[in-house]
Amino acid sequence: MSLTLDLTGQVAVVTGGTRGVGAGIARALLRAGAEVVVCARRPPDAPVTGAGRTAHHRSLDLRDPPAVREFIAQVAADHGRLDCLVNNAGGTPYRLLGESPAERHARVIGLNLTAPMTASLAAYEVMRAQSAGGSVIMMGSVSGTRPSPGTAAYGAAKAGLDNLARSMAVEWAPKVRVNTLVLGMVRTELSALHYGDAAGVAAVGATVPLGRLAEPDEIGDACVFLASDRAAYLSGASLLVHGGGERPAFLDAATADHHTAPEVTKET
Repeated sequence: MSLTLDLTGQVAVVTGGTRGVGAGIARALLRAGAEVVVCARRPPDAPVTGAGRTAHHRSLDLRDPPAVREFIAQVAADHGRLDCLVNNAGGTPYRLLGESPAERHARVIGLNLTAPMTASLAAYEVMRAQSAGGSVIMMGSVSGTRPSPGTAAYGAAKAGLDNLARSMAVEWAPKVRVNTLVLGMVRTELSALHYGDAAGVAAVGATVPLGRLAEPDEIGDACVFLASDRAAYLSGASLLVHGGGERPAFLDAATADHHTAPEVTKET
């Protein structure tokens, strides 16, 4: 028995969909049959394609609410519908909290939390008027579930995004489903900036239980599932896509000089 995920006839928007994880999501949606519109401040170096089809690109600054509302309305007008919004755009430089004023950290929160809220609200206005409703997918992060030194504002924004999605799922049911993908580390063209050369990327991947970083298209496959009818009863969910997570540091510390597993005392 095969699991068929067919999005033929659906229209999807992927913010920040011109490279990295966003491009992987766009490719997966294209392969599933969806009509895909990607937006970013700059055009892609090359068109984003999948299964012989090409995503439409539009330039957009997601921190400009009127422009975001106009963009979403135009997509719906051009294509006659909007079935899925993937709030992928985001990110942050490494910056310790005490090294920058609050205003710079607030900009990170604006991009990673306020901008997805703005886009989702605009999409909701379209989706709630459709008989089939729609689906909103937030791109969360493990940084929002644990301490995130050096990217604290980003982690705080991602934690807020997950909570925002759960509230949207309640307020917008049953017409619009809202879910979050909680991502771990993903191998993209920017991986070398964070982890060094290929050996560094491999070493970081080895810390993941599955032994490697995720591929962008694997994140895309998870998005296809959440956008599909196979996930019709999933809303307000947080799907962990992190290869098993992070090995607890205390395990390595406890066994560093003893080469045996630490003894665990259980209380009854």
